Amino acid sequence: MTEPLRVLLADDQTLVRTGFRLILGADGIDVVAEATNGTEAVEAVRRTRPDVVLMDVRMPEMDGLEATRRILTGAPGEPRVIILTTFDLDRYVYAALSAGASGFLLKDVTPEHLTAAIRTVRTGDALLAPAITRRLVQRFAQRGSDTAALHRDLASLTPRELEVLGLLARGLSNAELATRLHLAEATIKTHVARILAKLGLRDRVQAVIVAYETGLISVGASEAAQQPTEQT
Repeated sequence: MTEPLRVLLADDQTLVRTGFRLILGADGIDVVAEATNGTEAVEAVRRTRPDVVLMDVRMPEMDGLEATRRILTGAPGEPRVIILTTFDLDRYVYAALSAGASGFLLKDVTPEHLTAAIRTVRTGDALLAPAITRRLVQRFAQRGSDTAALHRDLASLTPRELEVLGLLARGLSNAELATRLHLAEATIKTHVARILAKLGLRDRVQAVIVAYETGLISVGASEAAQQPTEQT
């Protein structure tokens, strides 16, 4: 029998934690710990080893952004982090995604979407739609020398991998990428995996951010103007 998903709730509002705990429990998802601030969240992650953390952004003592950074340190068995926010364009959300969070949810999320989101990120997929990431990048990304240095290894990608990254950043799924590039879907998955590995990225969310921050894709430019040429 498959073990139930293990989730940690980090939010300073008792009613929010209670509501989420009831929703998750009704769907067979275990809430293994709760935290009222980022400090408690970091400690609880180390103690309970959850699969997924639902992390509020604005909490006392330590906010969700710093807690996310500390949790996602590259240690074996690190959980996936979903950011909870009441604002769909919160600059803290963008920073958390850059730090390695797998997506974000608004606090008024439906029960069905909440449980589906947790299961999505647990399998290793990114939760955030690329279109929303583009909005975050457009509003908050700051290009500069630090960004260029951080992702200087973009040059390690092959021409085909750059092509895949560019299309991925526009929101194409693996199936759509396969159709566009006339490749098998398994081949696309291999390309995506290699891109993430070469750039040291956790998932597609970070790949979208990198594509825009490095200028591979320009915010606001038309797809026709940026259409990659097909390569073998």
